[in-house]
Amino acid sequence: MNDYQLKLDGSICFAIYTAGHAMNRVYKPLLDALGLTYPQYLVMVSLWQEDGQTVGGLGEKLFLESSTLTPLLKRLEAAGYIRRDRSKVDERVVIARLSDEGIRLKEKAAAIPNCIANATGRDAAGLARLEAEIVALREALNKSAV
Repeated sequence: MNDYQLKLDGSICFAIYTAGHAMNRVYKPLLDALGLTYPQYLVMVSLWQEDGQTVGGLGEKLFLESSTLTPLLKRLEAAGYIRRDRSKVDERVVIARLSDEGIRLKEKAAAIPNCIANATGRDAAGLARLEAEIVALREALNKSAV
């Protein structure tokens, strides 16, 4: 290990950590206007993409434990954006569905991706490359952590 790796400048984890904080600072006012936290926004985006997902499936997609996801879903339900129903096939399975208000919220959130893209200063191709690199990094780290 060289000396450079023990400095913040050479630490990939610090770069990712601080970039995450910077990203959250850009998202915060946009999501505050919708009354959502970032994890709630992720749930809504996932449901806008595919409504009627199981809670277990949402947890897998979003890398969230059920102990984190369940209270988050309860708050979204209390806000009127989703409803949770037991599966008619297997009552142990809970399915999250968008309410009419949750469907309407999508229109209010439609500008967020462009706002974020503009804040990065990258074009669509640059953002796609960056996302692919970050996903590949996440996958490699997940394999390494097992």
